[in-house]
Amino acid sequence: MQNKAMNCEYPAISKREKACLAWTAKGKSSRAIGKALSISEHTVNCHLRNAMRKLNCSSRMTAALKAVELGFIRLHDEPDL
Repeated sequence: MQNKAMNCEYPAISKREKACLAWTAKGKSSRAIGKALSISEHTVNCHLRNAMRKLNCSSRMTAALKAVELGFIRLHDEPDL
């Protein structure tokens, strides 16, 4: 299956943004994501806001689902640490 993001114009999503989106898609809170990635809750929220802006989404869950749809992240994979 071809990556849908290749056919669309979206800014690059960083590795940390992808990790935060992946954990968000799994239902984790910013605090839990921060602990898993060894970063602050504030930093998690910054990564998620940046990803939301890049994906033109108004919520973190919408951004996570769009990232899955576009092939930026996969739900069955363990997010990168």
